[in-house]
Amino acid sequence: MKSFFHIAIDGPVAAGKGTASKLVAQKLGFLYIDTGAMYRMAAMLAAQHGVDFNDEAKIVSLVKQAKMAMHSPRQDEQDGRLITVLLNGEDVSWKIRSKEISEGASKVSILLEVRKILVEKQKEIAQGKNVVMEGRDITYRVLPDADLKIFLDAALSARAERRVKQIQATNPQITLEKILKEIAERDERDMGRSADPLQIVPDAWVLDTTDLTPAQVADTIVHRVHEMRQLTHEKD
Repeated sequence: MKSFFHIAIDGPVAAGKGTASKLVAQKLGFLYIDTGAMYRMAAMLAAQHGVDFNDEAKIVSLVKQAKMAMHSPRQDEQDGRLITVLLNGEDVSWKIRSKEISEGASKVSILLEVRKILVEKQKEIAQGKNVVMEGRDITYRVLPDADLKIFLDAALSARAERRVKQIQATNPQITLEKILKEIAERDERDMGRSADPLQIVPDAWVLDTTDLTPAQVADTIVHRVHEMRQLTHEKD
């Protein structure tokens, strides 16, 4: 009998995947894995070495040599981050959230060979552990046999408003109109790319977060996990 439980969560930008996944992991005592951070690290490597975000061969080489690690924030790292991200030993948790790296990650993520390497790294991290893993190809590429597959979604307007609130802390001049346009463009890239596009798999539970707080989303998911585990226990 399998002794671990995998939760795979996909969804578009600003659907609330990160915060909800982190809360679910905390409530269940699972490991939270932000796969998007790995594509951001790949983009940061490219930026650090002056490599074009479309140069697949060079980025693949950099990723192969890099040491990527993640862990839950320690006591001295409680600054609002969801996860601590280490690239070659350096804490880049906030550096990878810059506009340049965000845009770079979107470009890097369409490179097939880069995706192959990172998917393997993601599978290795999850092997034999209770995990909540979120991204855009988790339900069908990284954890196709996950116990619970979820597609978190929300109305474009709600996602834009969330993103504006996040960005305004550091950029008060940002406008809702600009963010709406950027998110719509990101959605088009994510769903239209040839390599592992964002999609809803047939056995995924579609959860609309438009009118839900992150805590409500997390509680809904945790309740479903408890129900599934209870059913499994009864069958055994």
